Amino acid sequence: MNYKKKYLLFLLIAISFASIAQKKTETQSLFEYQGRVEKMPDNKAILIGAASSVSFDFIENSCSVSLQSVENHQNYVSIELDGNYIGRVRIEKGEMKTYPIKVSNSKKTHHLSIYKATEAANGGVLFGGTTAKLAESSVSKKKKKIELIGDSITCGFGNDASTIPCGSGDWYDQHNAYWAYGPVLSRALNIDFVLSSVSGYGMYRNWNDEHENEPIIPDVYENLYLNKDSSKPYDFAFQPDLVSICLGTNDLSDGDGKKARLSFNEEKYVSNYIDFIKTVYKHAPNTRIVLLNSPMVSGERNVTLVKCLKKVIQAFENDKTHKPIVLFEFQPMSPKGCGYHPDIADDKVMADQLIPYFKKLLNEMSIPKKL
Repeated sequence: MNYKKKYLLFLLIAISFASIAQKKTETQSLFEYQGRVEKMPDNKAILIGAASSVSFDFIENSCSVSLQSVENHQNYVSIELDGNYIGRVRIEKGEMKTYPIKVSNSKKTHHLSIYKATEAANGGVLFGGTTAKLAESSVSKKKKKIELIGDSITCGFGNDASTIPCGSGDWYDQHNAYWAYGPVLSRALNIDFVLSSVSGYGMYRNWNDEHENEPIIPDVYENLYLNKDSSKPYDFAFQPDLVSICLGTNDLSDGDGKKARLSFNEEKYVSNYIDFIKTVYKHAPNTRIVLLNSPMVSGERNVTLVKCLKKVIQAFENDKTHKPIVLFEFQPMSPKGCGYHPDIADDKVMADQLIPYFKKLLNEMSIPKKL
């Protein structure tokens, strides 16, 4: 083979590899990710946090997706097609499997979203791609953004007993973050969202741990997987206009009633809360923060919780850099989900209470500051 032929062969191979690389890049750009997600090679991604998602547009009516629970147990995802919820799917442990998406309408282009129904503590769900013919997204990318920080309530713990009754199966078999109050209000307001929440965790202690053996939300917030693994930090590329914090239920809890439990430490709770807000501001300096009480805390405990939240707000009263921190109090509720958690109907009630308030705050964020 002479030099000229070798050169042409090399050129063809180079062009081929460049074309493949470009195609992979173009394909990846057609997938839209939201929430705590780790992007992997070959157009794959791990859905980590509750209600983290992958969305895409596709042409015609043929579509299936490849999904895998990366842990040695089942996980769940919720599917939305053309803006309509079509159900929660159980992803069994083991190898990656293909799940067909039933398309019943005759639209030329469809929009599919896959939301992780379980939470970060349940391990990731690996999205392995789709057989569908992808199209450029028709969904507007210029939206307001909100981050919702919390515990099991924010995760959607125990809210969906439609297939497995409360008390049956594993503790996460009734999780459906798609119907948690945060995603519900975000869809109503047409805003992007991320949930940074872990069931059982608190601001200074957890449901059944005095911060001795388990981390708390401030310990894991800056880590992508919301665990103690700091080797994969969260990049905070998502810059929320509003940050909602709903933590205190577990700090005020009596735990399981068997393990020794100290009295609630107001000073420690308030101190940790103040430090945590400073962490939030470090990563989202232009956001506005809203503190929420808990629909699972009532009576004197709620009085104590609200008093502590007001002390936290008072600590920032001279802060001229950020918009004032505000407090929202839920109306009293008797939750009807598993383990005295809100069910889907309760989550909607919570969302309905928050929607007008959050809409007002987001509109205020749009008003330019006076010079």
